[in-house]
Amino acid sequence: MKFKSKKDILFSIIIIGINTFLFGIAILGIIRGEMEKGEYWTLILILSVIGLLFWLFFGTDYELSKESGLIYRSGPFNGKISVDRITEIIKGKTLWIGFRPATSRKGLIVKYDKYNEIYISPKTNETFIAKILELNSEIKITE
Repeated sequence: MKFKSKKDILFSIIIIGINTFLFGIAILGIIRGEMEKGEYWTLILILSVIGLLFWLFFGTDYELSKESGLIYRSGPFNGKISVDRITEIIKGKTLWIGFRPATSRKGLIVKYDKYNEIYISPKTNETFIAKILELNSEIKITE
């Protein structure tokens, strides 16, 4: 089952704000003629950062299945965690430090193995938890 990532207003404002700012700088440099031909590499760099941020924003999702486990994708970052390795899920918290393939706050902190954790933000935490408990009922859910 696939789950899209929830997008909250704070994350949306940050991504759209940074991209608008970077795009504005690039366009103003070109229009005003301040950018010489030898400086066009900065334009490529700015457009690459804009592309990466939009890829992270629109390309974040999660997939759950018994065979593959939890598959997460966030732009160029992706990975897989077997459902059997997941020990606990903390609901409604935000992980500010660590790996966060997420686009929202108040998501899920998934703890797996002994000390590893990952923060995800499916559109509905309850639906995700219900589905993962179908696959492994021994996962501890904490609020």
